[in-house]
Amino acid sequence: MARPHIAAQLEDTVRRRVGARLRRRGWHERLHGYTGYGTPDHARLFARVTLSRVEPEERRTALTHAQDSLLDIAQRGWRVFLTAPAVGVRVQVRLGQAVAEGTTDRGGYLDVEVDGHGLGPGWQEAAVDLPNGDSVTTSVLIVDPEVRVGLVSDIDDTVMVTHLPRILIAGWNTFVRSEVVRQEVAGMAAMYRSLLAEDPRMPIFYLSTGAWNIAPALTRFLRRHDYPVGPLLLTDWGPTNTGWFRSGQEHKERELRRLTGMFPQIRWVLVGDDGQHDPVIYGAFAEEHPQAVEAICIRELTPAEQVLSSGLPVPTDELLGKKVEAPMLKAPNGYGLHQLLVSGRGRSGA
Repeated sequence: MARPHIAAQLEDTVRRRVGARLRRRGWHERLHGYTGYGTPDHARLFARVTLSRVEPEERRTALTHAQDSLLDIAQRGWRVFLTAPAVGVRVQVRLGQAVAEGTTDRGGYLDVEVDGHGLGPGWQEAAVDLPNGDSVTTSVLIVDPEVRVGLVSDIDDTVMVTHLPRILIAGWNTFVRSEVVRQEVAGMAAMYRSLLAEDPRMPIFYLSTGAWNIAPALTRFLRRHDYPVGPLLLTDWGPTNTGWFRSGQEHKERELRRLTGMFPQIRWVLVGDDGQHDPVIYGAFAEEHPQAVEAICIRELTPAEQVLSSGLPVPTDELLGKKVEAPMLKAPNGYGLHQLLVSGRGRSGA
């Protein structure tokens, strides 16, 4: 096995020392649950374990998109990144008839798959437990096998204005500003609700390069602006075993392939923006899996937004000369995209 990158080694050393010191001061392992998803036969669940001053307590319910909480709703973003992950902790997951165990990774995260749970389509609940008695209940979306269309949506500058990847602006928005002042992209929530109205069983996934630390804030934002309920597919910032930073593009590509593998019968409406690399990512995926793509919808940033996002008034991919062969629907907001999507479907069905 190759030796981990020096960045990962340094981070692991710091985390071990901080963790050991906090444990000596009486800090405890504490669970954080995220929304999972799956089929009637197989499911994928997420959680994280961090060190906390708070004593282990009886079962809590994790904040999901379907629930609301005023806890920390106005806190500055930087606070959610001041966490001490608990590495190598055994976690038990119970979903329906199935019980599975997993171990937290170097960031304290758990990504575990469960087979044979025996639960039917719809929203279900999973129990996640630690040996110290701390436990949490998380929501799990079991997708109906008869569903044929689903939606995958980017978050940054697609449903929420963030001006990524402009580092200083994105950093200010993420770490300093209160989450309650974040702006939504016009018409996106209405578009998603309209698509869901066609088939209430349609799964919606929110795929982003954002860190799991901000999952509760994203969940509250989506709820405040009336977006349909759906699992978040986020990542973990920082060093990896191969480099200083993990690739957001690889994360999106990997999650799209996993969704296709778990739901081979579903054709996806892929929604993103032209401020990052969504056109190239979605286009390459459509070329690789043409049977898995219903449509690609790209929200066009204004020249001013492009300048704030990348420093130039044109999309980054166009500047780099990246070509996308797959057809795409493009509009500046959700209202325009929905109109194009509906008219496009009408022509294809004629």
